[in-house]
Amino acid sequence: MAAPKAAVVGAGVIGLSTALCIVETCPSCSVTVLSDQFSPNTTSDVAAGMLIPHTCPGTPIHVQKKWFKETFSYLFGISNSAEASEAGIHLISGWQIFKNTPKEELPFWSDVVLGFRSMSEAELQKFPQHQFGQAFTTLKCDCPPYLLWLEKRLKATGVQMHTRKVADLWELHSEYDVVVNCAGIGAHQLVRDENLFPVRGQVLKVHAPWVKNFIRDGDGSTYIYPGIHRVTLGGTREKDNWSLSPDPGTTKDIFDRCCSIEPSLWGAQDIKVKVGLRPSRQSVRLQREVLSQGGAKLLVVHNYGHGAGGFSMHRGTAKETAHLVGECIAALQGSSSRAKL
Repeated sequence: MAAPKAAVVGAGVIGLSTALCIVETCPSCSVTVLSDQFSPNTTSDVAAGMLIPHTCPGTPIHVQKKWFKETFSYLFGISNSAEASEAGIHLISGWQIFKNTPKEELPFWSDVVLGFRSMSEAELQKFPQHQFGQAFTTLKCDCPPYLLWLEKRLKATGVQMHTRKVADLWELHSEYDVVVNCAGIGAHQLVRDENLFPVRGQVLKVHAPWVKNFIRDGDGSTYIYPGIHRVTLGGTREKDNWSLSPDPGTTKDIFDRCCSIEPSLWGAQDIKVKVGLRPSRQSVRLQREVLSQGGAKLLVVHNYGHGAGGFSMHRGTAKETAHLVGECIAALQGSSSRAKL
């Protein structure tokens, strides 16, 4: 058969990294990325890009750990290369603090990040409202640099990118052999997934270059994540809220909360407000599906529903998706060679 054609729908961190993994694992495949939004207008552009996993209740822990480990290793390699600055990837140390000691003092990812340990009494003095904490070094991807770096890698390998609103996967049937659904929250309409819901996140991006360490409240509601150029202050987790309009009351609340754990932030300048909808469900949907219409078939691979954990596991889920795409292509090539016989 002719070179198989794959379309990846979605150009956030999941879509772009999945396209790159398909190119790497199926070099004979022609890949096109289709999306109505590219950086800097994707949900991923709002994310802080911190590698601190958020547990997905419906995905087995050993699977989540594998995805996180693969992602951490991949980004750690980039952070040690000459491309680290362009890709916006850097190591960052800091603290996760708790008002009460958590039931689980060693999270499943503690041996993947670097130097994980309990905080000392001296460190905890910085946070008088908190009685327990963990210190570690992890990685951070700055957006949009990381998305632009992925786009550049894809273009260099001949991947096409088209701005296109896909309303129904079936409309791609005549053009592509395999369609990969990385539509994020868009999958709610695209494939009518009622199990997918938005968790609205509002964050502030501020200029505070003196803040060097990340600080995350253990419940995940308040966090301070320094990037290369700006510090991300958060946040909110508003389930089933579809609004993309910033709320001024929420902006004040986030700023006050962050200043309460890092008072130097009162001097932060140039505050920009961003809102994104985390594509959340009980478990990441990562599976093959065959759509049928009037005797015709379309091979689809889904990779969406990462919630707040997209950056922490993007490379791991992209690799698994690319493997499934390879299986689809092998099945197509097998059926076409049988047809010739």
